Amino acid sequence: MQRYSLPSPALTCAGACLMAAALATPPRAMAAPPVPPAPPDAARQQLRDGACQALSARVGALPGKGPVMLGSYEPAPGGEPLPAALRQSAFVYDNALAGIALIACGQPAAARRIADGVVAGVTRDRHYHDGRVRNAYRAGAVPDGPVPLPGWWDEPSKKWFEDRYQVGTATGNVAWAALLLLAVYESTQDRRYLDTAGTLMGWIDKQTFASEPPAAFIGGFFGHEPAPQRQGWKSTEHNVDAYAAFRWLGRYGNDPRWRTGADRARRFVEAMWQPGEGRFVIGTRDDGRTLNGGPSALDASLWPLIAVPELANGWRRALDWTRSRHAVGGGYGFNASPDGVWTEGTGQAALVLRAMGREDEARPLWPLLLAQRAPSGYLYATPERRIRTGLQIGPDSTTDDFYYYHLPHLGATAWAILAAAGWNPFQPGGRQADTANVANKE
Repeated sequence: MQRYSLPSPALTCAGACLMAAALATPPRAMAAPPVPPAPPDAARQQLRDGACQALSARVGALPGKGPVMLGSYEPAPGGEPLPAALRQSAFVYDNALAGIALIACGQPAAARRIADGVVAGVTRDRHYHDGRVRNAYRAGAVPDGPVPLPGWWDEPSKKWFEDRYQVGTATGNVAWAALLLLAVYESTQDRRYLDTAGTLMGWIDKQTFASEPPAAFIGGFFGHEPAPQRQGWKSTEHNVDAYAAFRWLGRYGNDPRWRTGADRARRFVEAMWQPGEGRFVIGTRDDGRTLNGGPSALDASLWPLIAVPELANGWRRALDWTRSRHAVGGGYGFNASPDGVWTEGTGQAALVLRAMGREDEARPLWPLLLAQRAPSGYLYATPERRIRTGLQIGPDSTTDDFYYYHLPHLGATAWAILAAAGWNPFQPGGRQADTANVANKE
């Protein structure tokens, strides 16, 4: 899930009104296309092969061999058009996942085109020259010059609008962009990707560390240049992402920032573990100090087990927490007491269960995930018409107004590939062995 771990996407003032109106009547839920019954292991292979084909086709459909960014959502068959704010949006998190998934599919050339899109975002921003990426870019082939951001023309007001979250920069998204570039560097040995990953993590190190306890990397920056709003909350998920990228960079050089950054992020993640409950809290509140212990998010609960494998044995009770609080409809939901299956999170759970040596618990998830495949080959974000997260869209929200809808989703498709392939996106080479070995020690 990105990038909604705490307060999240918000819009321009007028854009917020348009988005709220569009999502007030979400696309009509359509039944997933019938899938012939298949044993779980066969379903896993069908899931991987079909999703790999879908991602490869999306990249191949864009002209040339240059940089691309893939759209994050598609309209549901027979449903309403996408809201204006999503119509052209290619979220960096989804694209990072897609690129890593393409490497797991054995298609490094396609992954490289997405990585080139990320490099373009870092080096050809319309305003910033400090090593950050935006949270989203305009979907499609990336043209020469400043990389376009998504937006829409509002005919009644005769104005162009941009989503304030999409033009901002979340720390976790920057780290995921670095993880993609590191994975592509490993597959190509092209130094540009390693150097740009270092640039991205250097931005996190310089711009987002907050030393007040619990010290950690903050959420990032929200809104337009030149003075976006600092988001002082600290996310377990974002610091997991940062830890993995810092640690990976440390394999390739002796820059002290990488070791220091990894240590800082890891200490925060450790501090978020609640041994009495056997779970991770999602982070802090806006003040950067007070724990936000009410909500439970599946990704914050599970990602530490595969991103910090050396501590996975002590955290394995997080699997029991997730099963007892997030299980629903044969899969897993976004939050505790969920109101429907979250496809992306169900893929995450399948991957972590496999990494922790609990393959039997992952096996029933493959037919469920396969059943979420849309005619286009992407997986629906949820089989339900709408599911809640219990989180807010952004700092201007007055209610818990962030939902997932029944839409074909790039991120859900990529996580399904990673799970089916057994590919750990936080570890060099996608390896799982370190996690499983540690977890199986008594």
